[in-house]
Amino acid sequence: FYFSETVCLSVVLLLSVVCLGVSSQPITDSQRLFSIAVNRVTHLHLLAQRLFSDFESSLQTEEQRQLNKVFLQDFCNSDYIISPIDKHETQRSSVLKLLSISYRLVESWEFPSRSLSGGSSLRNQISPRLSELKTGILLLIRANQDEAENYPDSDALQHAPYGNYYQSLGGNESLRQTYELLACFKKDMHKVETYLTVAKCRLSPEANCTL
Repeated sequence: FYFSETVCLSVVLLLSVVCLGVSSQPITDSQRLFSIAVNRVTHLHLLAQRLFSDFESSLQTEEQRQLNKVFLQDFCNSDYIISPIDKHETQRSSVLKLLSISYRLVESWEFPSRSLSGGSSLRNQISPRLSELKTGILLLIRANQDEAENYPDSDALQHAPYGNYYQSLGGNESLRQTYELLACFKKDMHKVETYLTVAKCRLSPEANCTL
């Protein structure tokens, strides 16, 4: 009985190893880069949510209502960057297209991020993390440039300051611009997180990339 039990256990372990070997794929350099990029943008999205939440909590209820109403009618500066309009288009987009859009979104925030309101301990983390993320995405673009699209040239992607945020603004206008800046930053980091997650998923043939 003991021998039989030992043999059965050995067979189960052997089958487990075989199944693992069949289902697991070697981790490539591209997959490692994607994992790092997704982790970084996830952290940036969390920082953006924290900054926006902290700012909202400092407002009166009526101020929050009015600002949210105005923001829904307004646009983010990054809206000029053509991107998928819904999850279905996102899933149909090529890896290189998703990377290129992510690159443009991240770069569009390098300068404005220095003026985000909020605690200095949180705000000071954002600019260097955006630069690191942009570098990582550019490496991924170059690794995938065998597709028919061209990766973006960083010299050709210099953007104007975020809307009129850097102009001298009065009290209520300044409050509105701060709200919009934080809300747009949160929105764009969520976009980049989604695009990079879908692009990363495409590298795993067994994965379900449904949003």
